[in-house]
Amino acid sequence: MPGPEDSQISLGRPAFPGENPAAPIDLDTAGGSPLDADHITALVDAAQAAIAAATSSAELKQVRANHAGDESPLALANRAIGSLEPGQRKVAGKLVGQARGAVNQAIAARAEELRSAELEAQLAAERVDVTLPVDLKPVGAIHPITALLEQMCDVFVAMGWEVAEGPELEAEWLNFDALNIHPDHPARGTSDTLFVEPMDAHKLMRTQTSPVQMRAMLGRELPLYIVSPGKVYRADEYDATHLPVFHQLEGLAIDKGLTMSHLKGTLDHLAKAMFGDIKTRLRPHYFPFTEPSAEMDLECFVCHGESVGNPDRPCRTCRSEGWIEWGGCGVVNPRVLIAAGIDPEIYSGFAFGMGVDRTVMFRNNAPDLRDFVEGDIRFSRSLIGAAR
Repeated sequence: MPGPEDSQISLGRPAFPGENPAAPIDLDTAGGSPLDADHITALVDAAQAAIAAATSSAELKQVRANHAGDESPLALANRAIGSLEPGQRKVAGKLVGQARGAVNQAIAARAEELRSAELEAQLAAERVDVTLPVDLKPVGAIHPITALLEQMCDVFVAMGWEVAEGPELEAEWLNFDALNIHPDHPARGTSDTLFVEPMDAHKLMRTQTSPVQMRAMLGRELPLYIVSPGKVYRADEYDATHLPVFHQLEGLAIDKGLTMSHLKGTLDHLAKAMFGDIKTRLRPHYFPFTEPSAEMDLECFVCHGESVGNPDRPCRTCRSEGWIEWGGCGVVNPRVLIAAGIDPEIYSGFAFGMGVDRTVMFRNNAPDLRDFVEGDIRFSRSLIGAAR
């Protein structure tokens, strides 16, 4: 049995007013034999009182250590059974065992009560009133270039055109030769075009979406009205006005009796859909795959031509020219039709193409192409009709 020298061990007891019920008590209050039923009952009563007084799982953990741990009075009484006479061990073992079982059951029951109470308190503290109005904020949106590509395609689909797509790794013949671009043309050099090794495979990353048009002429029935959106690749520097990977939208119409006037009306309709009521013009130009060819210009949406000849009001957007280049166009060259197996005496057509990235710049006065690929959401949210 422990003696008076073991004056402080973890023994619980009913708390005095203002005292922590889980605090250790003096062993002298628990002195007695494991055969002393009154002593064992007092220990159980003290443990149950401390258990009932615990107001949190942390307090109950301390009560468990004081009243059911290895150094608790009941544990010490249990170890003292070994020093009793053989005939007394059975009686003491039953008495102490029932007492320890009662304490453990009380601890388990109280632990469940505290867990339930703490869960209820947590749920109440974290309760969300789903009926309250909320400020919905966006989590993302389609990229501005993708959104504009879809919008431009919708304009043509509404007119009965089809959207055609093709591979970005393209055959050199489809990208150049079939489009009447001769082998000595500067665009076929490695300074402009990204060829894929081995060079004798004649594969390259397409420099335009025109190969999609050639594939359509080779594989589809006439008449043909298609637009071909997608990425194109050039060996360009990465700067404010150039990207090595950008987006184009090209269109092709092949039918009987198509003329330049049909081309002008189609592009005017697209320009109105993209920019509203805006003036356009066709400026003579040269492209090997169209004849005659032209550049499509838009009236400057900043100065509206008022900067032309007016040194007091210069315009950086159009360089005081009053017009901004948008894309190239023209009547399909008969040599291109012949390469696709189409009789130019029966069919004619027109083609056009423009940079989608530049169109987004025009619509939003964006000064730097790099903003479109660097992923700054503040820039995307600033664009009209795009990511918010």
